[in-house]
Parts: sequence; C-alpha cells; structure tokens
Amino acid sequence: MTDYTLLGRQLDALLDTPDWLTNSAQTCALLMQEIPALNWAGFYLQRQPNILYLGPFQGKPACHPIPFDKGVCGAAARTRQTQRIDDVHAIADHIACDSASQAELVVPIVVDDRLWGVLDLDSPERNRFSEADQAGIESLVEIFIARTAF
Repeated sequence: MTDYTLLGRQLDALLDTPDWLTNSAQTCALLMQEIPALNWAGFYLQRQPNILYLGPFQGKPACHPIPFDKGVCGAAARTRQTQRIDDVHAIADHIACDSASQAELVVPIVVDDRLWGVLDLDSPERNRFSEADQAGIESLVEIFIARTAF
C-alpha cells in the first residue's frame, strides 16, 4: 500500500518552481518511481475546447489527441470527475494506447473553475486502484495545483 502522506511531502518538496512544465514532468517521474504496478503516468492538457493534448508523461508512447467524448480521459475531462476503472476492457469507448493496460485512474485538474487537463495513471493489473489510491492521487493533484502557476 502506498503511503500517500509521505508521497505528498515528497511531491511538495520536489515542486520547487511554479513552472507547469517542470512540475508536471517531475510529478510523472515521481509517480512512476514510487507507485507500484503502473505502466503509464502522465498529463493530458486542454489546449482547445473539448480536446486533450498529450503533455509530459512516463511510459510508452501515448495516444494523441483525445476528444472529450472518447475514453476514460475524455470522460474525466467532460464530467470533471475522477474516473477509477477496474477493467478498461469493460469500457466501450476505451482508448487502448498500450494493450498491457488493464486498469486506469484519471483525475481532472481544475484551476479557477477551468479545466487545465487530467492526470492519467494506467496499470497492467486489473482492479489496481482502490478508493484509498483515488483519494491519495487526488490529494497529490491538489499539491500539484497549489505549487504550480497556470
């Protein structure tokens, strides 16, 4: 089980600049290093209405762009609600960038009531993300938002 309190302190110390690009790259690297059973961690950014563009990430090359009406990332962006999926193959419009991915957790990043993007985590293990993981990752996103200039 991941100690999200400790990980939050590490992330807070790591994000020593307000630069969004540096902070998002550092966040991805920390998550991939410290959270077990991930095969992808990254950001998708809203740069145009209803479309997510690939941002900093760790893992295999990724799908790009993602419309809001497709996939788990699109659902998180469209609804502005975290999506925790135990089995991505059960989702009809799942976008399979890596066939090894089995579970997904996507947290929207909302700044001043505007969607900036989403943080996407993929795992090769079904049922990888628990409610505790969701709460922990959401708390890390709050730290990311607090330490970053958008």
